[in-house]
Amino acid sequence: MSFNIALSGISAAQKDLNTTANNIANVNTVGFKESRAEFADVYANSIFANSKTTVGGGVTTSQVAQQFHQGSMQFTSNALDMAINGGGFFVTSSEVGSQDMSFTRAGAFKVDGNNYLVNSSGHFLQTFPVDKDGNSTSVSLTTTKPVQIPDTAGQPQKTNDVGIQMNLNAAEETLDPANFDPTKPETFNNSTSVTIYDSLGEPQILTTYFVRPPEAAHNGESNWVAFYAVDGKQVDIAGPVATYGRDTTGDGTADATGNAENASGWKGSVLSFNDTGTYTGSDPAVIQTEELGVGGANVLGPGTDGTQTLTLNFNNPTQYSSAFEVTELSQDGTTVGRLTNVEVGADGLINASYSNGSTVALARVALARFSNEQGLTQVGNTSWKASLDSGPALAGEANSGTFGGIRSSALEQSNVDLTTELVDLISAQRNFQANSRTLEVNNTLQQTVLQIR
Repeated sequence: MSFNIALSGISAAQKDLNTTANNIANVNTVGFKESRAEFADVYANSIFANSKTTVGGGVTTSQVAQQFHQGSMQFTSNALDMAINGGGFFVTSSEVGSQDMSFTRAGAFKVDGNNYLVNSSGHFLQTFPVDKDGNSTSVSLTTTKPVQIPDTAGQPQKTNDVGIQMNLNAAEETLDPANFDPTKPETFNNSTSVTIYDSLGEPQILTTYFVRPPEAAHNGESNWVAFYAVDGKQVDIAGPVATYGRDTTGDGTADATGNAENASGWKGSVLSFNDTGTYTGSDPAVIQTEELGVGGANVLGPGTDGTQTLTLNFNNPTQYSSAFEVTELSQDGTTVGRLTNVEVGADGLINASYSNGSTVALARVALARFSNEQGLTQVGNTSWKASLDSGPALAGEANSGTFGGIRSSALEQSNVDLTTELVDLISAQRNFQANSRTLEVNNTLQQTVLQIR
């Protein structure tokens, strides 16, 4: 009996040593959770035995329990490295479309050859689908899927509308629009440019020139003429030539008409302001260019949509006695965007930024939690699977409810305390030695008994 007790003690000490050694070996393993060997005494008794004099039967290992407390954060320069600050596990699958889920705290993800986010084992990070605004459309493990990061963003979109907001200096000298020449700065007062796109995504430069005509103030209003060019080539305003009233006699009323056209027939538009510098409208009321293709301005390349036109929207411009200043330039076209950056928010939303200035919400990182984390089954590579003891996986979004937030450019280090493990190692060694000594004493006593004659 005593031999068995001593042997159970040695076995338990060995299990303790193995557990401690495994913890020490994984002290630098990302997402590793330390284990603790838990023991119970062995005791057997019957209804006719005297429990007061019964000796226990030794010790047994009841469980090697993993400890899921938070590990410290290690910050990196890789935006795809992720750490969970709080509860929850990343969800991974071995194949695209597979429902065989594994769960891990190791967030060292990277992009594979097909632009999917995977871990070092090649398992795919599972995410919730989102709409264009980044809102999750479903929060269920059955609807999760791997996230793929596109190299490009969408198709080119030609520019249709251009927005301009500016202040025109009321103290500028007057110039004759008939003399306007974009190659001669002395023939116009100010200019501003914005990049627009044709139907193939090719960038073009739209330049707007402003000319303050003479004697264009009457009835408390003053006027400016705006001319337009794409890549330096003349672009006329559609429709008849715009006009403005001229006060040549100085009596405050219009007695002549000025044309928004230069000597070579370059047609512009007229912008009008009242005596407080507020914008009152334009001629034409809707400023739209002629077609930019061969049949019109002929400023677009071959293969593009030649019927493209531009609508110029002057958004509450002003005419104050202060310097010319552009406060807004906008247009609704885009070119093909190339991937420039990937960001992961604290709520798990993965955003991709592209060279055309667009930002696309791709997916939201799925997290899972369990009623009993210690019931999870280890499968290696710092991953676990659900079991009957752990209960089913409960899915959710990061930074909501009991789920922790996601820290991008960070990794959760092993939660092993090396100092504590070294102390436990010494304790287990002493325990092993003591049980070995018990076995040795039992052997000596048995030898003594056998030698009695």
